[in-house]
Amino acid sequence: MRMIEKIQRFMSGRYGMDELSRVMNIGALICLILSMFSSLLPFLFFFYWISVALLVLVCFRIFSKNVPKRYAENQKFRNMTYQAAVKRDAAKKRWDQRSTYRFYKCPECRQRVRVPKGHGKICITCPKCRKEFVKKS
Repeated sequence: MRMIEKIQRFMSGRYGMDELSRVMNIGALICLILSMFSSLLPFLFFFYWISVALLVLVCFRIFSKNVPKRYAENQKFRNMTYQAAVKRDAAKKRWDQRSTYRFYKCPECRQRVRVPKGHGKICITCPKCRKEFVKKS
């Protein structure tokens, strides 16, 4: 029990583990596994040094007392993963609708516009900037 109390006292005021640190740990583990095959493929040896660097960075983040900065880093990482998920879902939705719709980008504001297929040349009005452009549907 005494050792647990010492560890708790030591970690008090430190940042600890978060989502970014978990992903970096997984990346380090993958790099270590890849580096085990460096005897077969010598160019894989640099993965060992990448894994060591990632593990040092994870330890730095866990034991850091600069909590606001570590929190901001984690939020930036979470925003990036959220943006990637939104783009992936939008691309999947466009892929599912490709048989019945065509997708164009407005030449003015780059807004994506969906129009039904099979209507020949049509005048498309951008819903965002009201720019009109002609495309084949």
